[in-house]
Amino acid sequence: MTGFFSSSKHSSPPHSSHKLSETLMEDTLKNVEPIIRRWDLDGSSSNLFQDRRAEVKQFLDAVIDLQHAMQFVVKESSSSQLLVRPQNLMQVAIKRLKKEFYIILSRNRYFLETESVSRGSTRSSGSDEDQGSEDDTAEIEARFAEVSIDEGEKVSVATDLKAIADCMIEAGYGKECAKIYELNRKSVIDETLYYLGIESFCISTVQKMDWKVLEKKIKIWLNAVKVAVITLFHGERILCDQVFSLSDKIRESCFTEIAKDSAVTLFTFPEMVAKYKKLSLEKMFRILDMYDSISELWSEIEMLFGFDSTSVVKSQAMTAMTKLRDAARAMLSEFESAVKKDSSKVTSGGGIHPLTRYVMNYLIFLSDYSGPISDIIADWPAVVKSPLPESYLLSPIADEGDGTVSVRLAWLILVLLCKLDGKAGFYGDVPLSYLFLANNLNYVVSKVRESSLKLLLGSDWLPTHEAKVEQYMANYERMGWSKVLTSLPEDSTAEISPAEAIECFCKFNSGFEEAYRKQSSWVIPDPKLRDEVKISLAKKIVSAYRPFYEKHVGSVGGVESIVRFAPDDLQNYLSDLFYGTGFSENGSTTAHGSSSPSTSTWTSPSRGR
Repeated sequence: MTGFFSSSKHSSPPHSSHKLSETLMEDTLKNVEPIIRRWDLDGSSSNLFQDRRAEVKQFLDAVIDLQHAMQFVVKESSSSQLLVRPQNLMQVAIKRLKKEFYIILSRNRYFLETESVSRGSTRSSGSDEDQGSEDDTAEIEARFAEVSIDEGEKVSVATDLKAIADCMIEAGYGKECAKIYELNRKSVIDETLYYLGIESFCISTVQKMDWKVLEKKIKIWLNAVKVAVITLFHGERILCDQVFSLSDKIRESCFTEIAKDSAVTLFTFPEMVAKYKKLSLEKMFRILDMYDSISELWSEIEMLFGFDSTSVVKSQAMTAMTKLRDAARAMLSEFESAVKKDSSKVTSGGGIHPLTRYVMNYLIFLSDYSGPISDIIADWPAVVKSPLPESYLLSPIADEGDGTVSVRLAWLILVLLCKLDGKAGFYGDVPLSYLFLANNLNYVVSKVRESSLKLLLGSDWLPTHEAKVEQYMANYERMGWSKVLTSLPEDSTAEISPAEAIECFCKFNSGFEEAYRKQSSWVIPDPKLRDEVKISLAKKIVSAYRPFYEKHVGSVGGVESIVRFAPDDLQNYLSDLFYGTGFSENGSTTAHGSSSPSTSTWTSPSRGR
């Protein structure tokens, strides 16, 4: 028939063309009308694609042949009478195709598999706090498991939809086909997002939410966004491209109609969270989670919503990231400012300050977000009022040209250490100040060593600050036990008179009793550091006292008022030190006359990932 059209076109006079058109139409109707009429909706309750698949190609070919004949008549003849009967027949065919298209879509609403939903779910840390997210994922998987279909069936469904769409587009009914598709698939998108827990909020509603309620919504969003983008929208884009591959315009308009509004809603929520007026430092990790999720999906978002008509989705996702970045920056600034402004006093005993615990726990959590933090502060340099030591800049990441996170974290630790140095001055006793600094810096060093901060801060950071801990402890020992250490002769075995020996014993007794009495409430929470200090003191004190004692105890007659301590007694006394008054296993102390703030001032941050 195609060859006939091309050989006859414009080759006959008008009256011959009319005759030719009439003959062609009669022959076409004779061939296609029985086939099309057999599937007239008024006379058949069967479904063509389900019940009589062998006749599908014959029916579609008949519709195309009829369309070609009608196009030939329009071009070659001015008589509209020739089109009345074929137009009525075409309406019968289109009604059947619309119904078949609708039935296939309705019976195969979900093109998702349980495995796809599982792959798309967000990461989970396995903590009790995240159990809700895992339960949500399990519920989502269960829902889709009920409606999943195998891969071969999915291909067959898409092939049938494409065959109908191609036929209707070629017949000039592409808009009608697209309308059916849009209504069906949009409802699938909306229903699936509803099952995933995605809701549409206004900003005022979000602002009024209690944080616990909002955090639950954030967890649901985090669990849903990857499924929505990678599985749901991605699957819809593929299906839309397959079904309407014959028309770029239709496949774009269909996907836009189906996905745009829902996707905008999906990425509007994180923007609203970023504008939450009650944001505080502990809430920062949820902000980072949301930023990280969008960042990880960005290339997929750009690909899926690359049409001009869906650019609003990319714009909204980018706006959400910008607002989340601004919120994170504001909280980082607030964090640094809070450390600088902290006015809480130190506790008795020189133990770990609550500020130290809080800051280091917070920074450890931040270090787990080195990726998103790097993006957030990429063009936001730290406001450093004094140059950082060179060692702060020597890190593996800095060597790779991305040392911003390292510098920022190193600066925040430096701010903390400077603040602790100022707090040490609250102690009226200089040795206790050094013990306080040693305890707190040792805590910082331990936290760095045990976390990813070790990699971020670089290989020089730990040795440098471990040396500072040793220096603080040496200063403590030297100043805290100076009276004891200087009470004995430099040469403990040197010959001295009994009177001189008595004077040395008395000075030693006085110095040791004073130091012990004062330091009995002091604390070293770290067992390793505590043992190291005891061993060091024993080497200095007992090792010097023992030979002096053994040489001169006889010359002074062993009078108890003069010789109050045997060497082994000193060892026992030293072993009892540094547990503090009311010391417990968790390293806390019961402060007597303490002016420290309530621990609620610096509570541990909760990431809850």
